[in-house]
Amino acid sequence: MALRSTPPRRGRTPHKPGAPTGQVQSLTRGLSILEALAQVDSGLSLTEVGHRVQLPVSTAHRLLATLEKMGYVYQADDLGLWHVGLQAFTVGSTFLANRDFIGRSHAYMRRLMEQSGETANLAILDGTEAVFIAQVQCHETMRTLVKLGSRVPLHASGVGKTIFASLPDEQIDAILKVRGLPRITENTIVAPETMWAALRVIRQRGFSFDDEEHARSTRCVAATVYDEHAEPLGAISLAGPSSRLSDERIRQLGPLVAHTAEELTHTLGGKWPHPY
Repeated sequence: MALRSTPPRRGRTPHKPGAPTGQVQSLTRGLSILEALAQVDSGLSLTEVGHRVQLPVSTAHRLLATLEKMGYVYQADDLGLWHVGLQAFTVGSTFLANRDFIGRSHAYMRRLMEQSGETANLAILDGTEAVFIAQVQCHETMRTLVKLGSRVPLHASGVGKTIFASLPDEQIDAILKVRGLPRITENTIVAPETMWAALRVIRQRGFSFDDEEHARSTRCVAATVYDEHAEPLGAISLAGPSSRLSDERIRQLGPLVAHTAEELTHTLGGKWPHPY
C-alpha cells in the first residue's frame, strides 16, 4: 500500500505580458526569477534564467541587476552564474522563525478527527523520544487520550516509529545502540532485525502502525511532518481502541494520515522527501 509521493516542484508558470489584472508585472517576473534560481543549487547563467522564466535576456538582466542591488541574488565571479542571495534567506528565515507548528496544525488535526472518528495527536522529536504537544479528541465515549507533554519511545509508538523511520540510518543505528529496544507490552518490537524491517516498511508506505506496542488495547497510525530540509519536524497520528481499529480500518486510515501529513508539511513550508 505504497503512498504516492508528491513530484518535485517544476516552478510556476512564468508571468507574461498581459498578466491578469491586480498583478504587478515586474514584481511577478522578479519572483519568478528567484523561484527559478532556488530550484538549481549550481546556479544559472543569464541565458538559462531568461529561458526558464520565458523572458528576453535583456529583461532578465535588468531584473537580476535590481535583485542584486537589494541582495536577493548574486553572481559568482568564476563562471558568472547567478545564485539566490543572502537577503532572500533572511526574508525566508523570518517565516521559519514565526512558524506556529501547533496553531497551524490544529485545523488539519480536527479535519482528520472528523474524517476518521478517532482522536488526532501531534508530537515532536526530543532527543530519543517523541513528545505529545497537541490533541483533538474524538466524539466517541470510548477514546484514546494522551497527556500533553508525555513522552513515548521511538521504537514502540505510532508517532515514534514514523519519526524513527524518517531519520538517517546512522542515527537510527546510534539510537539503537544507546537505548536498545526495551519491551513495554507483549507486542513491542525488541529484535533489531525486526525493527529495521518495520522501518523499511514505514518508509515504503508512508505511515507507521502501532499494534498495541506501547499500550494494551490501543492501536495507532501516524505519519511524519517534515521541515524545510526534509527532516522530521514532528508527526501526526490517529489513535483509538483496538476494538474499533481493525486491520481493514488501519489500511484505510494509514493513507489518510499520510496525506494529511504531506499537506501539513507543505503548509508549514516543509519539503516532502523523495521516495526512499
